[in-house]
Amino acid sequence: MSLQDKLDAFRADFKAGKPPYKAPPEIHPVMERATAELIASGQASRAIKAGDRAPQFTLNDQDGNEVASAALLKKGPLVITFYRGVWCPYCNIELQAINEVLPEIQRYGANVVALSPQTQVNSRKSVRTNELGFPVLSDVNGQTAADFGLRFGLPDYLVELYQNLKNDLPSFNNDPSWTLPMPARYVVGQDGIVLYSEVNPDYTRRADPSEMFPVLEKATARA
Repeated sequence: MSLQDKLDAFRADFKAGKPPYKAPPEIHPVMERATAELIASGQASRAIKAGDRAPQFTLNDQDGNEVASAALLKKGPLVITFYRGVWCPYCNIELQAINEVLPEIQRYGANVVALSPQTQVNSRKSVRTNELGFPVLSDVNGQTAADFGLRFGLPDYLVELYQNLKNDLPSFNNDPSWTLPMPARYVVGQDGIVLYSEVNPDYTRRADPSEMFPVLEKATARA
C-alpha cells in the first residue's frame, strides 16, 4: 500500500468518526477551508525548490544533541522532511513510511532528518511513538521552515478551532505565534543544491518516499 493510500484510508476513517477518531463532523469544513486558502495563496510555489541552494541549519535533536546540515552533507546526500508535529496523525503516518525505507535511503549513503516546530520533549515522543531510526530536530520558532519558505500563520478561525479541540500549539511548540510549516520533503546534494522537492499545502497529501530513490541514485553516482 502506498503512503497516499494509507493517508486516504486514515482520512476516510477520521471523517466517518470511526473509533478512536471521535472528532465532531463540523470541524472538517473548517479544516478544508483553511487548506483551500493556503493552496490559493500560492505560498507553496514560492518555497525552496529543486535547483535552489538549501538554507543551512543547526538544530538540536530529541536528545539535545546539536545537528548541523553542513556536517551531514559532508557524509552524503541529505533527506529533510518538515512536518507539523507528533499531534498530527498524517505526519506520523508519513514518518513511519520514511522509516520503513530508511535502510534503502542509507544504502545510497544518505542521511535523514525530520524537522518540526515542536519542543524537544515532543520530538522524543515522535521518535518513541513512531519507532524512528533517524533524528527529529526542534525547529525553534519555525525559523528553518521560514528560511525554506514553508512557515505560515494559521487563520483566526482555525486557531479558534484548535483551541476548542485543546490543540494548544503555543504550549506544544513553546511559541505563541500559531504558525506551522507546510509539509515538505527535500533531497539535498553534497554541494548544498536541492535535487528534489515536494511541498504540499494540503497536509493530507504526501509523496511516496520511493519517489526519492532515482534522485538519490543519481546523487550517489555523481558523487
